[in-house]
Amino acid sequence: MKHPPTELTHRDVRRIILGIMLAMFLGALDQTIVATALPTIGAEFGDFANLPWVVTSYLLAATVATPLYGKLSDIRGRRVMLLISVAVFSLASVACALAPNLFLLILARAAQGLGGGGLISLAQTIIADVVAPRERPRYQAQIAAVFAAASILGPVLGGFFAQHFHWTLIFWINLPLGAAAYLMTDRTLRRLPRHDRRHDLDAPGAALMALSSLALLLALNWGGVRFAWGSPEILGLIAASLVLGGLFVWRIHTAHEPFVSLDMLTDPVVGRAIPAAFAAAGTMVGLSIFVPLYFETVRGLSASQSGLALIPLMGGIVCGAVTSGRLLARLTHYKRPGMIGNAVSALLLATFALSPTSLPLPLLVGGLALVGMGIGTVLPMTTIAIQNAVTPHRMGTATGLMNFFRQLGGAMVVAVLGAVLLGFAGRTSGHDMEELARHAAPDALAGGFSYVFGTAALVLAVGLAFLVAMQERPLRSSVRAAAEEAAGIAE
Repeated sequence: MKHPPTELTHRDVRRIILGIMLAMFLGALDQTIVATALPTIGAEFGDFANLPWVVTSYLLAATVATPLYGKLSDIRGRRVMLLISVAVFSLASVACALAPNLFLLILARAAQGLGGGGLISLAQTIIADVVAPRERPRYQAQIAAVFAAASILGPVLGGFFAQHFHWTLIFWINLPLGAAAYLMTDRTLRRLPRHDRRHDLDAPGAALMALSSLALLLALNWGGVRFAWGSPEILGLIAASLVLGGLFVWRIHTAHEPFVSLDMLTDPVVGRAIPAAFAAAGTMVGLSIFVPLYFETVRGLSASQSGLALIPLMGGIVCGAVTSGRLLARLTHYKRPGMIGNAVSALLLATFALSPTSLPLPLLVGGLALVGMGIGTVLPMTTIAIQNAVTPHRMGTATGLMNFFRQLGGAMVVAVLGAVLLGFAGRTSGHDMEELARHAAPDALAGGFSYVFGTAALVLAVGLAFLVAMQERPLRSSVRAAAEEAAGIAE
């Protein structure tokens, strides 16, 4: 069913953006707020061995659910799917707070991930529905501020609640935030333009993609930590992921309307921007985990000092995203800031790899800030380029697919960097990567981190190659133009 393009006033757009920013904040906050409360949760339930699953179960479920929300939003509408996402997330938060043991808490966290998987992706899709690609960068500062606030407030609130009140508050706080997000988005999104198109949900294709990615994510989480990489368990999971992935590719070629269409995957913009975003997001997540470990084990900083030393990297990412977003609206060749930033980050990481112990600490921290800025320039550019390349009735699928590969990139790069570090530290498996690294010889760790930085530089170099190859289509200047283009294709 087609609806004529709907003109929204600037005031309408501001109201919609404000509502979905709250939903985006809700999703971003829950990715960071739990970590600092984990020791308290483990002590209360008397189970530390399975404690990482409180985080892992959420991430696995959210990653698998993300592309499904995108596809369903193209079929059922953005508003309905966002409200479902908020409702599932909020109800699962109640289950987390009331969980009587760690096993049920892990199950509730997985359910929470099924809701949280749609919050950020759908918010980005809705922004694309109401703001033209050429104008979208003006909201990039607000988007970056949401993630920056969640990154800073999450660990602080989690630790504060666990220490001074009770750890369940990290889940109860989601209820007022979720209720506010539900009420604000329910009202404002009724004005949202509709781009409905008759679609069929390819349930077998969706199941194959979900199961393949789940098997791969389990292998990446367990490999080198719980099981050796060459163990039957890890090899079996990788084999299962490859077989299911092969069946998914077969389904793409044979289904009448596949879950992800082949023309989208081979599009000269989408098919190259997604690997570039995969590399940038994966490196960002990998560095956020391994840089503090490097500061503690190789440079001798305390846990609090290493946390402070990480701030320039994360702040650089926000500054890079904001700067790139503003330049996108003004430049014809909008790839250039991302390509330059990506190249500078790769070169700096290669420099760190050559001298992991001899660089003065202030110079290293300043270099990490520049690395963050370079990575940050890639993220908004790839998002806007992908959304500019697809018609509105496929915006949800493309945005969900991009976010799925970003999350998958984080898991894969962390696993690769962990395997490199532990390999050079003389370890192959154990219960906790940080514990293994802390008990390794300092010289072996220094050599290991040299290869960690080198591997991160290589990942960014591969992403840069895809970025250079990405087609640079002119950014549309109005949402109406996109809707009319979609209508023309339909006819």
